[in-house]
Amino acid sequence: MAGDAYLSAAGAVCIPWAPADLWAAGYREWLPPTTLRGSLSCLWVRVVPQAGDGQVADVLPDGCTDLIWQSGLGGYVAGPDTGPVPTEVPAGTVVVGARFRPGAGGPALRLPLAELRDQRIDLAACLPRLASQLPADLPPDTALILVTGWSARLVSDGPPDPVAATGARLLAGRRASVRDLPEMLAVSERQLLRRFDAAVGYGPKTLQRVLRFRMVLAQLSAAGHRADLAALAAHAGYADQAHLTREATRLAGRPPGALARGRGIAVG
Repeated sequence: MAGDAYLSAAGAVCIPWAPADLWAAGYREWLPPTTLRGSLSCLWVRVVPQAGDGQVADVLPDGCTDLIWQSGLGGYVAGPDTGPVPTEVPAGTVVVGARFRPGAGGPALRLPLAELRDQRIDLAACLPRLASQLPADLPPDTALILVTGWSARLVSDGPPDPVAATGARLLAGRRASVRDLPEMLAVSERQLLRRFDAAVGYGPKTLQRVLRFRMVLAQLSAAGHRADLAALAAHAGYADQAHLTREATRLAGRPPGALARGRGIAVG
């Protein structure tokens, strides 16, 4: 993990768990070290070219919470979203993040995530010690090492809530309905909601909606040049294409046809 970084013969910091093209312009994500995969879905970076007017990052709900460092800004936490968050990123900016799985973010950050829903919180307000180690002018490779190392420490000291994490996996795998979860997890409906609010940031019904929408986005990414929206809706468990359209508009701010076209995919 963080201790595995080393200096190359040329004097550059090498981070063996990260992609070789780590600091090339663009967005990329990769699996964290094996020991962290139960709590982190990925590590990621966004590098905006120096030339131009910057970018607007298209941040859509995914049920996760992110620990983020941004050059020129410092560290902050992105809470779980229930709608689109278009984020302006200036030219020349580097952003580094660790993404906590549903059920892991609240325990790791020692915060009830319902308080962070749809919020971006400065690290100084919740993790002041880490905030002091992630100043705005930090070299990006150092920021990545610290974000990874601190994420490992946080999930070790505060492992995922087993009820919320298991419930999230059951919903993601479509192995249970929201109605089934209390019996399957041996908790009351009230306790289930309380633990989801604290560890995920919202209840299981909202998480189910978000995960179903993310399934459609994944299908769009794999669709090639053309997608059948009615078939995608049926496969993801929507009542019909109109149901998908309503949900996509609520969660992403635009209908699925616009999402597909934005990815260069024609719809049929």
